[in-house]
Amino acid sequence: MLYLPDLLISGNTQLFLGATACVGAIGVIICTYLRKSRLPPSPPTWRLRGHFLPPLKASLTVARWIDEYGPLVTIRSGIQTIVIIGRYKAAVDIMEKQGRMLADRPRLAAGETLTRGLDIVLAHAGDRFRRMRRVLHTHLQPKLAEAYQPLQMSQAKHVILNILDDPHNFQDHVAVYAATTIMKVSYGKTTPTSATDPEIGEARQLIKRFRTILRHGNYLVDSIPWLRYLPWYAPELKDQFERTRRLYTNQLNRVKLRMSNEDIGPSFAKHNVENGHLYGLTEIEMAYLTGALFGAGTDTTAVAICTVLMAAAHFPEEQAKVQAELDAVIGRERAPTFADKSSLPHLEAFISEALRWRPLAPEGVPHRTTEDVIWGNYCIPAGTTVIGNHWAISRDPEVYPEPDAFKPQRWMDDEGRLRDDLRFFVFGFGRRVCPGQHVANRSVFINSLLILWAFQLSLDPTKPQDDMGFTTATMPNVPCTIEFQMRVPELELRRMMEKYPEAE
Repeated sequence: MLYLPDLLISGNTQLFLGATACVGAIGVIICTYLRKSRLPPSPPTWRLRGHFLPPLKASLTVARWIDEYGPLVTIRSGIQTIVIIGRYKAAVDIMEKQGRMLADRPRLAAGETLTRGLDIVLAHAGDRFRRMRRVLHTHLQPKLAEAYQPLQMSQAKHVILNILDDPHNFQDHVAVYAATTIMKVSYGKTTPTSATDPEIGEARQLIKRFRTILRHGNYLVDSIPWLRYLPWYAPELKDQFERTRRLYTNQLNRVKLRMSNEDIGPSFAKHNVENGHLYGLTEIEMAYLTGALFGAGTDTTAVAICTVLMAAAHFPEEQAKVQAELDAVIGRERAPTFADKSSLPHLEAFISEALRWRPLAPEGVPHRTTEDVIWGNYCIPAGTTVIGNHWAISRDPEVYPEPDAFKPQRWMDDEGRLRDDLRFFVFGFGRRVCPGQHVANRSVFINSLLILWAFQLSLDPTKPQDDMGFTTATMPNVPCTIEFQMRVPELELRRMMEKYPEAE
């Protein structure tokens, strides 16, 4: 039996517990609000679907927001919150120093339909991503990347010969170089012979599809995920998955067949077949990982080389400085090689400035926070999409004074050496940095070196020029018109190229 005091105590306790629960709930709401209120500032918008970014050159709009609102801005796409980083220090502090918490990708239903989680570019942070990343970094680390230099030199000399025969289509020649080289690196074979080769075309289509799905909102399924389970929705994505799976599987099987019949040279596919079990890779993971390397290294490498050539044609005074260095170090009686690299700081500075001046992927690639990320007074909650905008970062006036000017000297110190305290994020950020960067850098260097040594580049004043044409990570349909004037007599140049190293 309960007495009156017990009832009073029980009632007070219930009131107390109820009040505590209410205060706790209110506290959670307030804390959640305060946490969200600590997001970076957001440009105003009255659109129900969120902020508008133009389909072309969206990075220019972002750069204006960064100039007005600060290093970070918050935008909304549907119900999704996106934080965009547009300054160098913020990118280092968040994307690099706190990279562990930004190693994930946002969930894109269109991407999952296209890749089923098998492509490392879109793979979420977790066991599969770690296994794939480990094998890529093991095979493509700087020391092992040096093994591909003879291949890169032998293919670069064909670019010189092709420009001699057909200078107008230099973009095609560079595209064939990139595809042939990455085909050899990936699968140990050299098959592409022209820019219209089916395998080059397939790789370009894959890249274009990736760029489409990376842009949130291009597919309704990203806002309504259950659409992916409807058999009639987005058949082109499902068809592309089947085509890609067959392509990658067939390529890997061909390598396995060759390995069983002959002693073949090194390649990433061979490395996977021989060592994939050590990393716990399945057959389909090996096929997709090798295919991703081939796809990612085709157009992007070609675009980087063309960007350097375009910069040389646009800025003849800076081109002349590089060629004066080439004449002093190498002369015109022998062809340059990778062995000359350490003696050519002006050329390396020129390449760095070209890729900053016109970034390959100006909008960046989305990351996703797995924990709350704190930067200054801001808190970026877990589960937020974060993008480092390469264009805005490249325009940071505190790090790159006069950012719209083309100034290779910004990459050199007072003694004429390359600075080790300045960089640009050409290959991405943190744990999502491109593992093929060391091979790609060597391709850009050797082609830039040989072409600028052999030719004087200039613009055709009668043809329109779009100096933003290469900022799409894919080769543009309208060629950039460059004229090539020989700096070495043609017969002598052809003779030197015939004697130039040929990879086995």
